Amino acid sequence: MDASFLPYLVSAVVTAVVVTALLMLRLQKGKREEEPVGPNPVEQQLAQLADMQNQLAGRLATLQEGQTTSQQTLNQALNERLDAVSQRLNQSLTENTQKTNQTLNERLEKVSKNLTETSLKNREQLGEQLGMLNTRLAVIGEAQKKLDSLTTEVVGLQEVLGNKQARGAFGEIQLNDLVTSALPPSAYSFQTPLSNKSRPDCLIKLPNPPGSIAVDSKFPLDSYRRLVDASDETAKLAATRQLRADVQKHIKDISEKYIIPGETAESALMFLPSEAVYAELHARFADVVDQGYKARVWIVSPTTLMATLNTVRAVLKDAQMREQAHVIQAEVGKLLDDVVRLDARVDKLKGHFAQAEKDIRDIETSTAKITRKGERIKEVELEDPAELSPPSESKLQSSSKVAGSQPDLLAGE
Repeated sequence: MDASFLPYLVSAVVTAVVVTALLMLRLQKGKREEEPVGPNPVEQQLAQLADMQNQLAGRLATLQEGQTTSQQTLNQALNERLDAVSQRLNQSLTENTQKTNQTLNERLEKVSKNLTETSLKNREQLGEQLGMLNTRLAVIGEAQKKLDSLTTEVVGLQEVLGNKQARGAFGEIQLNDLVTSALPPSAYSFQTPLSNKSRPDCLIKLPNPPGSIAVDSKFPLDSYRRLVDASDETAKLAATRQLRADVQKHIKDISEKYIIPGETAESALMFLPSEAVYAELHARFADVVDQGYKARVWIVSPTTLMATLNTVRAVLKDAQMREQAHVIQAEVGKLLDDVVRLDARVDKLKGHFAQAEKDIRDIETSTAKITRKGERIKEVELEDPAELSPPSESKLQSSSKVAGSQPDLLAGE
């Protein structure tokens, strides 16, 4: 309890005791007026209260002194503990600061090292990426140049296709490339005049029948573009009529100019250098295609013309083989004569082999006889030469007679 609070407490207690005493005095005074006069108990109680108040004041003073002493002791202990805690905190903070500084320095060194390594790696990667970027930029630059060149070529192609004469030359050049790549030079000719003074773009030379086939290049690009670019039904219908009329006119011209009985084949080819136009005709203008069939004018595109040229090449090879049939027959006859001579020589060789086989059998027979006689001679027991007496003259003669009677070892049996 705080020492400054004790005086207020003592004053409050004293005030309470005084008030209580006053109240009791009033009560006693009223009773005293009613009761007869006797010994005054209030005074006794007041005296007791005064004693009690004195005792309480003394105890409060003692309590205040003890509280003051305890407060001083507590303050001293708290001050000592605070000093100790302050010293410990200062020491701990110093140590923690040192450790923290050391740790921070180590981490800063690691971070600096890592940053240096990362910076070097990033520089290397950046250099590699810049090199790759430069390479790709160079490739992009080349592609841009090619794209610019292609754009120029496309613009030039558009200019070519926009002019009828240039468009016709484009179709003739494409036809020329296809024919020259598929057929031998002797099988075609370009701009060859016919008996009616017309000149087809190409004349494919085939034997009769069917005869030479005329090929003429046509490119109705203007009417086709109008059909593709048509924005409403009216424009589309007008473009359809124009494209049909253009193709029908081309079919009629080719049929009248390039199909000549006895000079060319009974049919001709109309070459369209655009697959799109060819597909559009077969998809939406079947009646025009049928009209071409009836007029014996076959409409072909670059793809179908190549297939037709391959068929023509096969026909030419077959015709050449028919022309050379007598030569082949003569060579086959010579081959048969060679086979007969070879058969006769094989028969002679077979006779020589038979004679050689007979001679080998005779040699084997003689060899067997020699072997048997040699074994008989080996089995004969000869006497010691020292013990033998010189043969007499009669014995020599007899032995010579015996030797003369022996057969020849190499003679036949």
